Order: sequence, then C-alpha cells, then structure tokens
Amino acid sequence: MELNFRSDNESPAAPEIMQALSQANEGTAWSYAEDDWSRALDRAFSELFEATTTVIPISTGTAANSIALACLTEPWNLVFCHRGAHVFNDEGGAPEFFGHGLRLMPLDGDDGKLRAGTLVDAVNGSEGHGVHSYAAGALTLTQSTEAGTVYRPDEIAALCAAAGDQGLSVHVDGARFGNAIATLGCAPGACTVDAGVRMMSFGASKNGCLAAEALLIFGDGALRERAERLRKRSGHLLSKMRYVSAQLLAYIDNGLWLRLAAGANAQARRFAEAIAQHPQARSEYSVEANEVFVRWTPAGFSALETAGMQFLRWPGDENLARFVFSHATRAEETAALCEALASVAPA
Repeated sequence: MELNFRSDNESPAAPEIMQALSQANEGTAWSYAEDDWSRALDRAFSELFEATTTVIPISTGTAANSIALACLTEPWNLVFCHRGAHVFNDEGGAPEFFGHGLRLMPLDGDDGKLRAGTLVDAVNGSEGHGVHSYAAGALTLTQSTEAGTVYRPDEIAALCAAAGDQGLSVHVDGARFGNAIATLGCAPGACTVDAGVRMMSFGASKNGCLAAEALLIFGDGALRERAERLRKRSGHLLSKMRYVSAQLLAYIDNGLWLRLAAGANAQARRFAEAIAQHPQARSEYSVEANEVFVRWTPAGFSALETAGMQFLRWPGDENLARFVFSHATRAEETAALCEALASVAPA
C-alpha cells in the first residue's frame, strides 16, 4: 500500500465542499460571477476579516498571485519576494507575463521568511539610475511560507511598515493561509489588512476545495475593475462562476477552513515528533503548519519509498525531502509513516 505525502494539491475535496457544489448545481443561475453566491462573497469575507473586502473569485493560485501583482505595479516595477517563493520558482514567469514586464527580485531570509531590514537594504540597493533602472513597486509574502513556517502578525506589520516607508504595496500569497491561521489562533485580519496588506491570494484548493481561490482587495476596492479586467483578459472569468463561489462560501462558513487546516497541522506535528525521536533524521525548519522538511540520507529516503511512502525529494539536495499533510490525511496514515521512519536503522 502506498501513502501519499507528496502535496496537499493531491488531496480530495472535502465532503462539505462537495455538498455545497451539489446544492449550487440545482437549477439555473446568472453567469460570469453575477450569481447569488458570487454576489455574497464581499459581505462574507468582509465579516471574516472585519474590514471592507472585495472578492474576485478565481480558479488558480497562479492567476490570483499574478493578477494581484499586475494590479499593484507598473511594467517597470520590481516586486520583492523571498528566494524560495512560489511566485519566483514555480509559476513559469506568469507574474512577469501578467505584469507586462515587471521583475521579481528574490531576497534571502532564514526559515523561509523575509526581514524588514533586508527589504529596506534591497530597495535602497536597487535605486540610483533613474529611468534606466527598474523602480521598486511591491512586496509579496507567502503565508505560510515555502519552508512551512509562519509569519507572526508583528512580523507582517514590520514588513508592511518598511514597505510603506519605501512606497511599496504589499501582497500576500496565502495558498496555505488556513494552516497559518490555525497555528496562530489569531483573527485573519491581524496578519493581513490590520498589518497593512493591500491584496491577498486566499488559497482554498490545497485545503479541501476544488479549483477555487479568492483574490482579496482590502479597503475601498479601487483596484476591483483592474483586477476584473485582468481576470477576463487572461481567460479566468468562468461563465459558471457559481461553482467556485459556492465553495468559497462553504469553506469559510462556521470555521470549516480552520478545522480542515488544523487537522493537517496536527498530523504534521505528529510526524515532527517522530523525527525528533529518530537518531539520524532531523527537521530542516520549525514545523509550524502542514509541511515537514526532513534532512536525512538518500538511503533512508529510499527505504521509506520502498515501504510505500510517497513524498518529494527536494530538487538539488539529495539529503532533503518534503512531506505534506492535508485535511484528508488520516491518523493511521501518519502512524504508518512514523513507524516506517522508526524502522529504518541509521546507515
């Protein structure tokens, strides 16, 4: 029997989401996000974030991230990000494509996080040649990070303050935002709109939804038309948007998104505990969400694969692998992984 810890993208949709889809499938509804479900999104998310929030439902995280960055910048702008960020490594140049020439500027930071001082130094270092240079335009952060760590509200606020001082707008890639908030236990606005974030890609597909994401605009919604026109022009305005919007409403209803994320986080912590007890394997980063990076030997990883465990060997580092736990990961699956880990003797 093979057990899949490769990615939460490979998990099934949650039963509650499938039920919402079934209900949305009854009868006819207006098309192109003019349906009742889509019209209800602004109010529902404004209540969730306790701030005026404009919602652009969309199908993919890549489109949400890219449209957001194109909204916040001009083609001659730099967008600062962490060197490990998904927008920099895994979106095939989509932000640059949507932004008609914007440039992503990767920065270093321990544990997958950026620091305010690093950002300020980078902005200052990018200036000096006037119209001959790219101009600093935006900062994009990932929450939870690509290392499976979580920004605290004060860390986000410090970065937003530094960005604001430099004239930058801030976007958050929240592909695993639910996992971050389940760990922090704070209100979702505390590390977004209250901290100074302007736009956010609110992920749902990794945590129980089916091709459903939300691009959020905090504040007066002045960027709405630009975001909607980019969504249409790029082919992401679905005629039957009700099926995306119905999922998003069900996802945040009664805290479902946090319950699903908390379950995934709990399984990740359980595996992290098993790693801590192993004589050789160790966690590469603090385990704060649903991803666990393990540093071990190629032989050890091969033994786990032989035992039926599927995970991602990290590109470019044969001694590093990533294990991801989803809302659908069962306790007995994690137990089997922990037992397999313990059974492999040190080389």
